[in-house]
Amino acid sequence: MLALVDSGGANLASVRFALERLGVRGELTADPAVIRAAERVILPGVGSAGEGMRRLRERGLIDCVRGLTQPVLGICLGLQLLFESSAEGPVETLGLLPGRVALLPAAPGVTVPHIGWNTVTRHRDTPLLHGLAADARFYFVHSYAAPVNEFTLASCAHGAPFAAIVQRGNFTGVQFHPERSGPAGAQLLKNFLQLPPARPRDRVLSSVPFPSARPPGGPL
Repeated sequence: MLALVDSGGANLASVRFALERLGVRGELTADPAVIRAAERVILPGVGSAGEGMRRLRERGLIDCVRGLTQPVLGICLGLQLLFESSAEGPVETLGLLPGRVALLPAAPGVTVPHIGWNTVTRHRDTPLLHGLAADARFYFVHSYAAPVNEFTLASCAHGAPFAAIVQRGNFTGVQFHPERSGPAGAQLLKNFLQLPPARPRDRVLSSVPFPSARPPGGPL
């Protein structure tokens, strides 16, 4: 079973429809027991980081998401919430990856928000991009972005480089919207659905904080 975390994001319906086109029914739920029991979890999200964290807190899902051991995919805001904090608020977020999400910089000829199709630059091989051409294009809609660091699998640039795909253990995230990215996005979702369950090493990695992070379940 695949669980869609009901965090109130505006893209919930489009993610469900994209999964249904692949023959997969995602269960929309805010029940921690159902989310923990799922084989895979998607954390969608559209809107501000502060609002996203408020919704997770109200639903009692912060510790639940932090403690997941199965493959997890954060989409758009879902990726940003995986990091330590966001300048959009500002607010402390889930703390599963190091770094602070920041506003995209203004630059000549560059408009913020970043809206439209763009390619990504691969830093490391990832099963999420198997079967996709190097020039595959994905659809972005965002004003804030995560930094490029050692957990970045692919980056994009809009005024400055930012993380487009990240992974730490069983937690992955994409800044773009695969559910709105046509055949390329459908292939990425299909690749996520084919990821094997997390190995013991991955589960340990996802539960051991980096030096500057709060421990899972720590105070916000």
